[in-house]
Amino acid sequence: MENIKSKVVIITGASSGIGEATAKLLASHGAKVVLAARRAERLQQVVNEIHAAGGEALSFQADVTSSEDMNNLAQFANQKYGKVDVLINNAGVMPVSQLNELRVSDWDQMIDVNIKGVLYAIAGVLPIMREQQSGHVINVSSVMGHIVSPTSAVYSATKFAVRAIAEGLRQEESPVSGIRSTIIAPGIVDTEILGTITSPDVAQTNDIVRSMSISPDRIANAIAYAINQPADTSVNEVIIRPTIQPI
Repeated sequence: MENIKSKVVIITGASSGIGEATAKLLASHGAKVVLAARRAERLQQVVNEIHAAGGEALSFQADVTSSEDMNNLAQFANQKYGKVDVLINNAGVMPVSQLNELRVSDWDQMIDVNIKGVLYAIAGVLPIMREQQSGHVINVSSVMGHIVSPTSAVYSATKFAVRAIAEGLRQEESPVSGIRSTIIAPGIVDTEILGTITSPDVAQTNDIVRSMSISPDRIANAIAYAINQPADTSVNEVIIRPTIQPI
């Protein structure tokens, strides 16, 4: 993991789950991690745990649905460390339901967080990375960004969009600025995202779904693998799911 050392890494949704696990893993390999989320107290707790383990980390309270917050986050990291090497767009919500439930506010939330949040964060770091002529944007999509199932129509749409954005970024930037683009598509992972489900019919299956889940550490390992590659090598997509997950 020598190529991770000293890299400045911004992670959204870093107060728990995949974001927290990734921050701790990258910091253990010498990265300087900037953790962003809405929960300031929880963020600071993660930062304190990284410091206690000998790593370097900063927290920045931000909402990915705010373009201003995402721009301020990128500027904060750049001013503190003089560069931004990696952005990990990890923040996401998954209030899945059948379309006929008409949970329009849930649809809006998924679009705002899962799509606009990704775009706003990219907009924050892209000028910095273009000036550097280097950088790496890692977008956490989902297995559901490859398939659609009952209840996943809108969520899958947002994750299909994440994959399209990531691939468009790769085609536009990699040949001219050296910015790498990676899609990480997890299956069922034991995180707080199941708690964002508001549909009673779907929520009653949470225990069954959780019983198939894998640790966020598995996804963190995949992210670290992608970051650790030499600058001339780009890992463009990784699908990682529990062995027993059927779809």
